Amino acid sequence: MCVFYTDLNRACPKDGFPLPKIDQFIDSTAGNKLLSFIDAFLGYNQIMMHPSDQDKTSFITGQGLYCCKVMQFGLKNASATYQRMVNKLFKQRIGRSMEVYIDDMITKSLEAGQHPRDLRQNFQVIRNNQMRLNPVKYAYGAVAGKFLGFMVHGRGIESNPKKIMAIIDFKSPTTLKQAQGLTGRITALNRFISRSKDKCL
Repeated sequence: MCVFYTDLNRACPKDGFPLPKIDQFIDSTAGNKLLSFIDAFLGYNQIMMHPSDQDKTSFITGQGLYCCKVMQFGLKNASATYQRMVNKLFKQRIGRSMEVYIDDMITKSLEAGQHPRDLRQNFQVIRNNQMRLNPVKYAYGAVAGKFLGFMVHGRGIESNPKKIMAIIDFKSPTTLKQAQGLTGRITALNRFISRSKDKCL
């Protein structure tokens, strides 16, 4: 089922709560001995809608009128709401042994021996707040891994080979939209390309 929230999103004021800057976020994960990658299961759906706002998400079916009791993907302020929640839950952990970007979480440890303790403390917060995780996307005690489109490991960060191939395999653009698509792909890797602006031009 697909519900369009275009009109609702247009009517709602924008929540200005900032998402973490990906560059700073990735840099803060580099240089750690062990990393554990954790993903929330249907993250947005774990936040209950305020009862007074539930009717704003209503939709009609052959069996009647329904509304959502949990926050839906596609709502204008869903990302900001979720980021505010995880920042509050992991306030004591973020920047020390954990980084959180919406529903992507990473437990990081400068020393391998302290990683089990860091994981235990972070999982305790998750358990206390009854968050559900996606077991398909677990990766525990890794020395490297893919996070937010970058490869992070103890030595630093590297570009994702798939993103490099996406540029190499891209045919020469012939329309404005294709040129914008190429520019977007290059922008995603601009920290790895010297003078990327000049080369892009």
